[in-house]
Amino acid sequence: MTNWKIGVIGFGNIAQALIGGLLKVQAIDPEQVFVCAAHVDKLRMNAEKYGVHACQDAEEVIEKSDVVILAVKPYQMEKVVTPLKSLLKDKIVVSVASGWMFDRFEGLLEKGTHHISTSPNTPVAVAEGIIIVEDKHSLSDDEFSHLIQLFEQVALVEILDIDHMGIAGTLSGATPAYAAMFIEALGDAGVKHGLTRASAYRLASQMLAGTGKLYLEHQNHPGAMKDAVCSPGGITIVGVEALEQNGFRYAVMSAINACQSKKAG
Repeated sequence: MTNWKIGVIGFGNIAQALIGGLLKVQAIDPEQVFVCAAHVDKLRMNAEKYGVHACQDAEEVIEKSDVVILAVKPYQMEKVVTPLKSLLKDKIVVSVASGWMFDRFEGLLEKGTHHISTSPNTPVAVAEGIIIVEDKHSLSDDEFSHLIQLFEQVALVEILDIDHMGIAGTLSGATPAYAAMFIEALGDAGVKHGLTRASAYRLASQMLAGTGKLYLEHQNHPGAMKDAVCSPGGITIVGVEALEQNGFRYAVMSAINACQSKKAG
């Protein structure tokens, strides 16, 4: 368990997922966590759910913390952080906001501030997430090592250069929505053929989790994994053909392309 006192400015979905996951694996103590958000009533309700401290404002969060996680909306970052720059100077600042990379923060924070940019996805909440970490940062070696060790308790941590942060963030951050749609579609098919919805969703979800874990442990090519399930003249290859007839892989690639185009725009 880390000795760091952790502050969170902005306690929305991603921040709650990250803190919730760290609490789940007992990597942090709820007594060491201080949070604030714009909507006080909602903040208090969410803070109570996790057993962490709800603070009146960002200044109180920073004062009580060693590490400050900036989890405000990207378009609000400059407005929120500018009045706090002097208070953040002696803290470890961790951003989880999309689009806010090291160089951009260098122009916003005071010179000498120790900061790093990351991109977690929502499955960190169950300690099965992904956290993309920019390789350019101003943390000390010990700070960086300790942060990575902390994150690795809830996620696969991938350290990348700025040129690949965008696509990695899309591939890990947007796609839980697509995976959920796949689970929902498989569930609908199961219901059509007589399964209860609860049973169909459980089976589809475990299949997806298990297939991902199978790849991570053995790292066989996904095509080889597919081939291993497709017997000659069997039912699986018929389903593969139906997916290809309906542009399955093209649809997935098009969704990622659309996300990247939106980011570029």
